[in-house]
Amino acid sequence: TVTDAQIEEVIVKTLEQTPADATHWSTRSMATEVGLSQTTISKIWRAFGLKPHQIEEFKLSPDPQFIDKVRDVVGLYLNPPDAAVVLCVDEKTQALDRTAPVLPLMPGVAQRRTHDYVRNGTTNLYAALDIASGQVITDMTTRHRAEEFHKFLNLIDKSVPEGLDIHIVLDNVSTHKTPSIQRWLQRHPRFSFHFTPTYSSWMNLVERWFAELTTKWLRRGTHHSVRDLIASIRTWVTNWNDNPIFFF
Repeated sequence: TVTDAQIEEVIVKTLEQTPADATHWSTRSMATEVGLSQTTISKIWRAFGLKPHQIEEFKLSPDPQFIDKVRDVVGLYLNPPDAAVVLCVDEKTQALDRTAPVLPLMPGVAQRRTHDYVRNGTTNLYAALDIASGQVITDMTTRHRAEEFHKFLNLIDKSVPEGLDIHIVLDNVSTHKTPSIQRWLQRHPRFSFHFTPTYSSWMNLVERWFAELTTKWLRRGTHHSVRDLIASIRTWVTNWNDNPIFFF
């Protein structure tokens, strides 16, 4: 039997103390500390939803306009304007190759690869995700400057039918706010920028698309050159646009 006092001791120690030799409790260390069995500690933790072995990360945004920006971006997602398209824009990626060939999957043996890699140059993948259709407009460049972003905006302008306003959700990278981009926006009044709050790029739905690209295509792939990477990404994007996914 376990008394209420023993249960309380386990809970208090779990929440308010740490062992002398670790940053968090394990069932073994807690059992030794309070004189109960590991099974009993496990049952108490499950009953009260305590998981000392798990940790979650977060980042607080210092943006003074945080609330207004959240309302703006989320409002676009939940209630987009009439006669308009909402695009989520971002850019990233790089070319990687393993230091040794990947060993294939075999019965009883997982696919094996080296933990380290070599860089074979990089490419910048610009992507604009249409939240209504799931379709993606992409372009790849060798550099990451306002000039390349300017060209990508022109590509979006050509790709979206005339007569539709274009609302773009994007982060606060300096290349998105240069004087040349501001002048471009003045010449293209159907474009409107909506910036995510500082340290809140997770609000941009295109990040979810980049995660799909990384986990399904790039993370376990090898690319011996930037050309290989570009061709590989183009293949994946084509397949994606043939059967796009809605994220909400």
